[in-house]
Amino acid sequence: MPWQIRGCPMPEAISGVEAMRGIGAVEARGFWADAWLRVLKSRPALFAIGWIALVGLGAVLAPFIANANPLWLEVVNERGAVTASRSPLWDSLTAADLLLFFGAIGGAIWLSIPVAVPRGERLGVLVVMAVIAGLTVVFATFAADWLDEPERMGWTHALGHWIADPMNVWRRVLLVGCIGLPFALVALAIPFLLSVRGRIIVVVVALGAVALASGARWQQSPVDFDRFVTDEAAGRIRCVYTLIPWSPDRLRSELITVPPMTTVANAYAAKDAAAGREFERFAAAVQKANREGNEEMAARARTDVEQVARQRSSLQREWKPLLTSPFAAHEFLLGSDSNGADVLAQLLWACRLSISVGFVSTGIAVIIGVTMGSIMGYFGGTIDLLLFRVVEIFMAVPVLFLLIVAAGVLPRSTYVMMAIIGCLSWTGAARFTRAEFMKLRHQDFVQGARASGLPLRSILFRHMLPNGVTPVLVDASFAIAGAIIAEATLSYLGLGPDNQASWGKLLSSATGTTGTFVWWLAIFPGAAIFLSVLAYNILGGSLRDAIDPKLRKAAN
Repeated sequence: MPWQIRGCPMPEAISGVEAMRGIGAVEARGFWADAWLRVLKSRPALFAIGWIALVGLGAVLAPFIANANPLWLEVVNERGAVTASRSPLWDSLTAADLLLFFGAIGGAIWLSIPVAVPRGERLGVLVVMAVIAGLTVVFATFAADWLDEPERMGWTHALGHWIADPMNVWRRVLLVGCIGLPFALVALAIPFLLSVRGRIIVVVVALGAVALASGARWQQSPVDFDRFVTDEAAGRIRCVYTLIPWSPDRLRSELITVPPMTTVANAYAAKDAAAGREFERFAAAVQKANREGNEEMAARARTDVEQVARQRSSLQREWKPLLTSPFAAHEFLLGSDSNGADVLAQLLWACRLSISVGFVSTGIAVIIGVTMGSIMGYFGGTIDLLLFRVVEIFMAVPVLFLLIVAAGVLPRSTYVMMAIIGCLSWTGAARFTRAEFMKLRHQDFVQGARASGLPLRSILFRHMLPNGVTPVLVDASFAIAGAIIAEATLSYLGLGPDNQASWGKLLSSATGTTGTFVWWLAIFPGAAIFLSVLAYNILGGSLRDAIDPKLRKAAN
C-alpha cells in the first residue's frame, strides 16, 4: 500500500523511461481555461459572475415569473363544474420568449454534456445559433408588422391575410424560414466552426427552431387583464397565477405609487381613507365659509365636496366586488410606479433590455472596431494614418451628446438603440486591435501565410485575429457596462424605447410629475444599474489581471 499523508495516497514514483513515454503526464490547460481558472479564484469575480447570471436568469424567466396572465385558468358553470381549461400565460408567450427559454435550457445542456467538441467551440456554436435566431426573429417581426398595416392594399393585403390564416401555420413557418435563409448561408461559410456537416446541423436546428416558434406566434392579440379579475370575482373562472401576478404593462390608475409590501386590498383602503380625509377637509371648508358668510368660497368648496363624493362613490362601487376576490390579495412586493405598474415585474422584464442592449451593441462595436483595427494594423502607412483620423474624430466628439442627438432624431425602438450605441462605441476595440496587429504582422506565421498565397481575409481573421483578440475580449466586458449606462441614461431622459420596461425609465419616475420623491422608485432600479455595471467592471478587471503576466507577477 503506498505511503499516505492524512489519509491521502501519494502518487507512485515512475522511472525516467516511463516519463519519456508520457506515462503520468498531465495534459496542460489551454490559455483561456487557465485564465478562467484564475478568475474563479477571485471572490469579487465570483460575485460578478453570480450577479450577471442572476440578471440573465431574470431575463429568461421574466414571462414565467412576472405575468398578469393566469398560469392556469378553469371555466366553471353555475354548479361549479369545470367546463374548459387553458393556460393564458402560455398563450401570451412570444417567439422570443420561447426561443430564450428553450435556448437557455438547450445551451446549458450542450455546454455541460461530455462530448469531443471543445467547450470554446461549443460556445461559438451557441453564439452562431443565437445570431441566426435573433436576426430572423427581428426581420420576421418587421415583416409581420408590415403585412399587418391596415393601409396595405392590393397584393400585400392579400398576402398578409394569406399568411395570417390561423388554420395554416406552415405558411408562416415557410416564410420565416425564407427570411432566415440568408443568415443561415452566412453561418455555413464560417470556416473555423466545426466541420461542414456540423455547420449544416447547427444551421438546420437553429433555422428550424426559429421558424417553428415565429410561425406559431406570428401575431399576438391584445390581452384584457381586467377581464380575468372581473370574471374571477363573478365566479365564472378560477385562476392560478405565477409568483408575481403582474406584468409590466398591467396598469391601474387607482394603484399609483403604492408602497412596497402592500396588497391590493390595503392599497384600496389607504386610497379610500385619503378620499375620506379629503371629503372632511372640504366639508369643513364649506362650514367655515358659511359661518363667515362668504358665498363664493362656500360654492367652490361645495363643488369640491361633490366632486370628491362622486369619485369616492365610483371607487367604492367599482372596487366592492373586487375586494372579495383573490385579486385583493395580490401584493406589490416592491411597490408600484406612477402609472400603477408593479416595480418588481418591470425590474425583471428590464433585465432583457439591459442584457440585449449590452451584448448586441458591444457585438456591433467589436465587429466594427476589429475590422477597422485589423486593416490599420496590418497595412500601416497611409491607410493607417487615414483610418486613425476617423477614429480620432469619433473619440473627439462626446459619445453621450451623439447618443442623445441620434436617439432624438431616429425612431425610438430597441433595435435602433442597439445600433446607435454600437456604432458610436467601437473606437476602443479598433485601437486595441490595431496595436496587436502591428505586433503580429512581422511574425513568422504571418509571413508564412503571405508566402503561401492565402487571401487577405484568411490572414487577418483566421491567423492573426485569434492571436490578437484577447485585449478586445477583455475590453468588451467594460464596453457592456458602458452600454448599460448609455441605455439607462437615454431611458432616464425619455429617449428610450416606447412600451418597454427599463431601469432608467423607472429611475426617472422617482420624482414624479408633482416633484414628490418616491424612494422605492430610486433605490431598486438604481441598485440594479449600479450592481450590473459594477459586476461587468469587476469581471473585466479580473480577466485583465488573469491574462496579463506582468499584473499577475505584481499581484503575487
